[in-house]
Amino acid sequence: MTYSFISPPNAGRFVLSNATLPAAAVSGYAAPAEEGLVRADIVVTDGLVSALLPPGEASADYARSDLRGGMAWPCFVDAHTHLDKGHIWSRNANLDGTFMGALEAVRADREAHWSATDVRMRMEFSLRSAYAHGTSLIRTHLDSIDPQHRISFDVFDEVREAWKDRIALQAVALFPMELMTDAAYFADLVTVVRNQGGLLGGVTKMGPDLAWQLDRLFRAAADNGLDVDLHVDETDDPGAETLKAIAASVIRNGFQGKVTAGHCCSLARQDDGLAQRTVELVARAGLSIISLPMCNMYLQDRHPNRTPRWRGVTLFKELAKAGIETAVASDNTRDPFYAYGDLDPVEVFREAVRIMHLDHPLDTAARIITTSPASIVGRPDIGRIAPGSPADLVLFSARRWSEFLSRPQSDRVVLRRGKVIDRSLPDYRELDSVVGA
Repeated sequence: MTYSFISPPNAGRFVLSNATLPAAAVSGYAAPAEEGLVRADIVVTDGLVSALLPPGEASADYARSDLRGGMAWPCFVDAHTHLDKGHIWSRNANLDGTFMGALEAVRADREAHWSATDVRMRMEFSLRSAYAHGTSLIRTHLDSIDPQHRISFDVFDEVREAWKDRIALQAVALFPMELMTDAAYFADLVTVVRNQGGLLGGVTKMGPDLAWQLDRLFRAAADNGLDVDLHVDETDDPGAETLKAIAASVIRNGFQGKVTAGHCCSLARQDDGLAQRTVELVARAGLSIISLPMCNMYLQDRHPNRTPRWRGVTLFKELAKAGIETAVASDNTRDPFYAYGDLDPVEVFREAVRIMHLDHPLDTAARIITTSPASIVGRPDIGRIAPGSPADLVLFSARRWSEFLSRPQSDRVVLRRGKVIDRSLPDYRELDSVVGA
């Protein structure tokens, strides 16, 4: 289907008529919903959504494009990515596809190649892809082992400024928490993160020092006004219970900042009673959880010559039922932790629905790449369609869920401030000079 607004109406005000919207991502408009979808005319004035009206009620005097029932979504929020790792697969592949293989391949690549020029070029390539797909905010974790934290955060600051009018960017310092024993390193890391307006992160592991590590992390975050986003229990070992330890530390320290935990895979491997007690503690502590379904299914339960026995994802439905803010995200892209992907939230959504059975019904599913991640990253003003919000929209020919989820939606149209953007994706050949052909 070709829309007339591919050449935008030559007017300050126009109507996207007969649109189908995911109700979970709409505010300030009430209409009967069918499996979470509502119909509306979207009035756009000077780059803003000025009104949402029942179909046919917008003035006939306005320039208009008839979507004929096609979907209109807000631009997406991708709340857990790794822009610094992206696209290194051809340079340093994970030959056995395992988690340990990924760690070693990334370590070798980082130590050999991650100069400012290398990191910047790969970041820019990733952002161009995400922008073309319709993403308006990305949170990225940055490997922060000394001295990489200084290199990558400086590059990130430059890239964030260059992209501020297209994609809002947030950065999290990612490091093995056992490195906190190096007081000088940790103090320098906290200073870099604070000065760059980032978040503290880290990889949690079971061990006798875990409680001390978490307490010190949250004290440092509190003292410096930082939020926290952690990599948690990315394993099929049911004995990995660092999620519970994180929640306990948040409560014990009275930490008031936002705390996000990514992955939390082992929660789904524990017996129901233990898992439920952890879920209740997570809810009490006010944590948010981000699941990375594509990467987790790729890495978890991978063994030579053996079919995997589980899907790798956390207890997403149980966490959401407990009132915990939950979302999904891209995670890694064409690197040793995930050999595929293109920072396309539509792909992430489609796969999340299939992997985690978020269907039947799909009434609130759209929230997981729109309003929920926007709330988690502290930007409730984006990821939704509402009167007064920017006309940052992604338009699809698909009219209902069966159409939306059955194709990659490569014919989508992206509007930013009411203007159609160029959706041309960057050519992988552009990376040949840094990662090889």
